[in-house]
Amino acid sequence: MLDAEAAGRAIVADGLAAAVNILPGAVSLYRWQGEIERAEEAVMFLKTRADLAEPVAQAVRARHPYETPAILILPVDGGDPAYLDWIDAATDE
Repeated sequence: MLDAEAAGRAIVADGLAAAVNILPGAVSLYRWQGEIERAEEAVMFLKTRADLAEPVAQAVRARHPYETPAILILPVDGGDPAYLDWIDAATDE
């Protein structure tokens, strides 16, 4: 959890994301190198602009302890205009 918080704080401080939500206590079951693995993890949602998706993904990879972190880029199909404007303003240098 502290790793996720440090990564999220750095990414927001760098202006790459307007906000980060961290959900602790996730239990992940996954196949890795032929074995079923179990890990307790934190899930992070990073709110940013579409054009910053790849720089955010690079920042997460640089700070993540896993060889292959689960990074998904999901399109936003609407939302509160004021909130979307805030994301744009918070990530605009």
